[in-house]
Amino acid sequence: MKLSPLKYLLCVILLLWGRANGQFGVSSHTMTVQVQEITGIQVNIGSINMAISGADAVAGQDDMTTIDQSSTLLWGINGNTKKITVQTALATPTFTLKVLALTPTQGTAAPEVTLNTTAQDFLLSVGRSSGNCILKYTGVAFASQGTGTDAHTITFTVQAQ
Repeated sequence: MKLSPLKYLLCVILLLWGRANGQFGVSSHTMTVQVQEITGIQVNIGSINMAISGADAVAGQDDMTTIDQSSTLLWGINGNTKKITVQTALATPTFTLKVLALTPTQGTAAPEVTLNTTAQDFLLSVGRSSGNCILKYTGVAFASQGTGTDAHTITFTVQAQ
């Protein structure tokens, strides 16, 4: 069937008028993005071995030390101000192990912590940010303690301040 020019023009006008009035499949919906509180913490090295050897001893002194600064603590917090605590799972260590946060990019480092099984403040006033610090571990042994090995499992925890 052939349309006359007038009928053809009328069909085009109706088609365009229908699109202008939204009669051809328009749909919409509401999208909500919700951000929950996130607290992430990670040590960049899984295992560290520190050894006290003859090179660490000074003749005539009972105490010997070794220091390690090879690992970094990383965190990401988007909630209110927090603190990070540290503790060891080793209940009765033979030797002393201390840790200190060096050059934190966020928050304030607490004084050097002598590790035990009680959570102790490590970093304070950590706000909404991501950050990191170098972990400075110091192992201390006395010649009078003899030889041995302490295996610590060290836990860092983000807590409300």
